[in-house]
Amino acid sequence: MDTSNKANSIETEDISTALEKVLSHVGELGTYQRWLFLVMLPFGMVWSFGYFGQMFITATPQEHWCRVPELDGLSADLRRSLATPKDSNNVYDNCNMFVANYTLVLETLLPPDPGTPTMPCDNGWEFLFEDIPYSTIVNEREWVCDRSNLVPWSQTIGFLGSIVGGVLCGTLADRYGRLPVLILSNVFAFVGGIGTMFTNGFWDFSICRFIVAMSCDSCFIMIYILVLEYVGTKYRSLIGNLSIAMYFGGGCLLMPWLALWIADWKYFVLATSLPALLSLLTPFFVPESAQWLVSKGRTDEAVKVLKRFERINKSKIPEEVLEEFISIAGKTKNEEESVLTIFKTPSLRVTVIFLIMTFMGVAVVFDGIIRLSENLGLDFFLTFTVTSATEIPSILILIVLLDRLGRRYMVMGPMLIASILSLIAAFVPRGITSVALAVTARFFNNMAYSTVIQWTPELLPTPMRASGASFVHISAFAAITVSPFIIYSDRVWEGLSLILVGVIGVIAAGVALLVPETKGRSMPQTMDDWKTINNDTIFSRKKEVNPTTEVS
Repeated sequence: MDTSNKANSIETEDISTALEKVLSHVGELGTYQRWLFLVMLPFGMVWSFGYFGQMFITATPQEHWCRVPELDGLSADLRRSLATPKDSNNVYDNCNMFVANYTLVLETLLPPDPGTPTMPCDNGWEFLFEDIPYSTIVNEREWVCDRSNLVPWSQTIGFLGSIVGGVLCGTLADRYGRLPVLILSNVFAFVGGIGTMFTNGFWDFSICRFIVAMSCDSCFIMIYILVLEYVGTKYRSLIGNLSIAMYFGGGCLLMPWLALWIADWKYFVLATSLPALLSLLTPFFVPESAQWLVSKGRTDEAVKVLKRFERINKSKIPEEVLEEFISIAGKTKNEEESVLTIFKTPSLRVTVIFLIMTFMGVAVVFDGIIRLSENLGLDFFLTFTVTSATEIPSILILIVLLDRLGRRYMVMGPMLIASILSLIAAFVPRGITSVALAVTARFFNNMAYSTVIQWTPELLPTPMRASGASFVHISAFAAITVSPFIIYSDRVWEGLSLILVGVIGVIAAGVALLVPETKGRSMPQTMDDWKTINNDTIFSRKKEVNPTTEVS
């Protein structure tokens, strides 16, 4: 190789390009990469358990009524009929009881006159375990009626844990590496889960769920980033999307039937916490990020990682390619950029704000639709399973369409369809029709959600990609803190939650049109690369921004 040409390539190429060259020789999807894809499985499961597991330990039996000690010896149906008033639709009141002499009622076995005054329950509640066939925290701690708002509050506190965990894990990952943080985040999931089993009240329960939520979504995203770094460019969309669909989606499919089979919320928590301990074995199977090692000046360790790929994939890295990687690694500087850099750059600031608004809307619709499983009028466990089952087929279609139609339209189109279906579902009776509409809406929302996850790092220049992507994701977690209260709004009017979800989705679909397209483009390495991408917006300005106004 000519020395001058080699020197020139070193000057113009970055470490990402050098790593791509190595992978082209070692194998873009070889034996080791396929093994790493399989290793992602328990982490995807832990992510799904941490994200949605609380739904199965705080599920509320719909049939509950005031307990009257004097009537304890009677059958459940008779106890309820004697003590509980009905509304104009002949539906039992869950939260009030007749003010009556129940010794006399017990003698006659006749309910008080319908005009008899009522009062709130003063001796607790009784629960009919038909729709939720096992004891949950809600019935054990009687989080119903005037205390029913404790359920969405505990979920919101958990989401706050996701924000704190995202900031903490993102910061630590840049300083100490991806593998230590992968282990730490999974330890959060395990410790918080086991602690949940020993709680007695609202605050200790909420603190433990806060700790569990600190693992989301670093418990999976860290290994997701690691594996994608070692997969060739043409396979990244396939591996990235399939891992989410199969492992996160598979965890969602498993959860309802695991809860029914175990039929005890404490043992369910134990079963869904134990897989997180597998993270302790990852240093034996999963390599650290080569780019992170290089950024810390640990090039020798990065080379050892590449040699491991060479050995397992039974391939050979040409000596000149490896030397080029080492040379570029030696010249690579660890540029310390913070998320504040984004907001100092006008065009990037505007784009990131639009991206955050889009991601927030997509995340709220994603979270809201699946949490509505309990309120749609059919079996909660079956509805949750069917909506979760949309993950794999929707992602397979996305893999085919994403690089053809582009990111912008694969967020806007599916979100618009999902929103319209949600708005229609708000005005149909709860039952098979509303479930069918919700399932179809989830199908399209899955496409938008996976697209925006991939779109985020593709838009951000290398020096601020990690901190920027982390900030965007944390913003989405901040948005879904309102999701439990959107679902809770059904207590005001049955269709209100679906209307809110639909309106939020329409807004997100519209804002997505303002975000630059990245289809067919390399990830921007510099601000100059970013400016080229920024020119590709549907409403791009004809005049270029004066480059002196941009932060270089």
